[in-house]
Formats: sequence, structure tokens, C-alpha cells
Amino acid sequence: MNDEIFRQNRIILCHFDTYSTALLFARQGTSVLLPEPLPDDASALANSPPAGPQHHPEKVLLACTERYGLDASQLRPVADFQEWMDSSSGPVRVHLAQFTTQDAPHDAIHPHDAVFKPISQMRGTAMTELNLLRRAFNLFMGGG
Repeated sequence: MNDEIFRQNRIILCHFDTYSTALLFARQGTSVLLPEPLPDDASALANSPPAGPQHHPEKVLLACTERYGLDASQLRPVADFQEWMDSSSGPVRVHLAQFTTQDAPHDAIHPHDAVFKPISQMRGTAMTELNLLRRAFNLFMGGG
């Protein structure tokens, strides 16, 4: 079931410290998208989301927590983040989920060879993913 969900969905995990306004993103290898990067030919979808089957953000988040053994009670989807990418393999929706813990749960993502990093340390990340991070950053920092 998870493979079916992740065929048309990816998820970005983040942690936002409201006290310090530190925004960190989970990065696995050179990608911030779980469970895998977008296809090489992916680009932002210019029009509204495509018609057809779509998975609710809660369902995608549940699939992610099951796949990575994360505590679902420590994550929440960021509803205002709605990004669609287009590729030769079809449309892909990118979701954003925020850890609600006081500190970024480094130990939770470390077993998956992932680390938390600020956007300023994302050198080597694909430009399409950096653009997604910029939109997430602007959302959290009040830039829309």
C-alpha cells in the first residue's frame, strides 16, 4: 500500500522552533523528499492539481510514519503547503509535515541516514527541491 501512495506523493519533514524561529529540514542523502527524490524531469505544475485519485495528507503522513518507524503523534501535516510537480511518470504531490516536538528529533531520523539541516546548508540539493524548501520556508516565516 505504501508503494502505491509514494508513487504519486512525496513528503518533506521539518521541525520549526517557534522560540528561536529555527527551521530545519530532514535530508536523506542529497534529497529532502521521502521516500525518494522526484524524477529527474520533474517541474512545478503550472495549473491546478490534476483530476484523478489523490491521497489525503494524513494518509501520506501515516504511510511515512509506518515506513520509517516514526511516532505519528509527533508529526502533523502542514495544510497550507500544497505543491504539485509534473514528470513523465505523472503528477506528484509534495506534502510537508512538521515535527511537534520541542527539539528536532535527530535520533528518530538518524537510523535512516538522515539529518536535520537549515535551508542554508542544503548545498547539493536539486534545484526543484530547493524551490520547494523556499516555499516551505516562506510559509513558516510569514512570507506566504
